[in-house]
Amino acid sequence: MVQDILFYLFSGIAIVSAVAMVLHKNPVYSVLLLILTLFSLAGLYVLLEAPFIAAVHIIVYAGAIVVLFLFVIMLLDMKKDLEPVRWRRLSRILAACAGLAFLIEAGLVVLSMREQALMAESGDFAGSVEQVGLLLFTRYLLPFEIASILLLVAIIGVVVLARRKPLVQG
Repeated sequence: MVQDILFYLFSGIAIVSAVAMVLHKNPVYSVLLLILTLFSLAGLYVLLEAPFIAAVHIIVYAGAIVVLFLFVIMLLDMKKDLEPVRWRRLSRILAACAGLAFLIEAGLVVLSMREQALMAESGDFAGSVEQVGLLLFTRYLLPFEIASILLLVAIIGVVVLARRKPLVQG
């Protein structure tokens, strides 16, 4: 009973804060709403009896990536970019089509899942540090390595862009 109430509470907070994050005009408030969304998702992980994944989620996303977002947003002068953008009719139609396609795809995924697919491979062992490490370095080794290479390329790109000196006109 209590777990059901907490599930609906965390889910509601996650949905409301995610929608507010997307719709808010101030990027700093959007990042703060992202933090709230990530913490509510971590609460859902705890309810699913995966405390390690919840802790990693908070440390990596809410602790590191969101702080980086906040730092970059505050470092840049975002007031110039808050002017209203004029949407063209074609852009709105394409955005609506993309959103509709996403909803249809998400619906098909939900309908195709079976209850057995939702259960973990090894029961109570799922979500533990040992299980995550075992899957990460065996079954999901290639995606893990690709993600690490992409992160390295992104870091190098940021360093190159940050060190680039502006051209002097004269």
